[in-house]
Amino acid sequence: MDLQLTGKVALITGGNRGIGAAIATELAREGVHLCLVARDPELLESTAAGLRDEFKVQVLTIPADLRAADSAERAIAATVASFGQLDFLVNNAGATARGDFFALSEQDWDDGFGLKFRATVRMTRAAWPHLREVQGAVLNIIGVGGWTAEAEFTIGGSVNAALLHFTKAIAQIGQQDGVRVNAINPGRIATERLTRNINRIATMQNIPVEEAHDELLRACRINRFGKPSEIGQMAAIILSERASFVQGALVDVDGGERRSM
Repeated sequence: MDLQLTGKVALITGGNRGIGAAIATELAREGVHLCLVARDPELLESTAAGLRDEFKVQVLTIPADLRAADSAERAIAATVASFGQLDFLVNNAGATARGDFFALSEQDWDDGFGLKFRATVRMTRAAWPHLREVQGAVLNIIGVGGWTAEAEFTIGGSVNAALLHFTKAIAQIGQQDGVRVNAINPGRIATERLTRNINRIATMQNIPVEEAHDELLRACRINRFGKPSEIGQMAAIILSERASFVQGALVDVDGGERRSM
């Protein structure tokens, strides 16, 4: 399917691994030029080089810690200076600490909100004038953990819930300014983060990793874990004009894990 995205420009935070890299891959496949922002410069450049070689698109890399207050404006300015435009902003960066609430530190909470929530707010604010100019789009990658409280996911659930609200609120401004704003809520996707969680379960319960893998599937009541590429493909569709009437949507891609209305 040709999504008619060739020549567009997207900035993706956390674009050097996992879901972010999968979104970058699918957009590059559609001919989108990219700016990838993440903390690890070596992995960032490795990911970018692979995309350049395979899809022949331009890829700018910006090593940055998005917890820094000025990082968003610098990244947006560099993108526009390099490409002359910005069509899409994909806010994907940010993993949060998981575990016993009483063992989580103030720094864990600051990092969770600083990297995932505040970075999304800052990136959206900095990108907005450029997106409004081209009638572009914002896509927030959040997570189904924002819908349902879980004792071991107090930071992530709180951050995700705040981002769900933020997406809906900014989508109202987008209606006025011609900027589409939507979100994808990934479920259990086969990334390094999921592997760490499975290993943590295996260690806590003193069971083999394979058993922990199957136990997590049973606990989530899903048949399998998702693939990063499945999030990437959904992202490409939502950003394209084929989803031009989709505004303020919170799209769960979770294999049916979330069963509430």
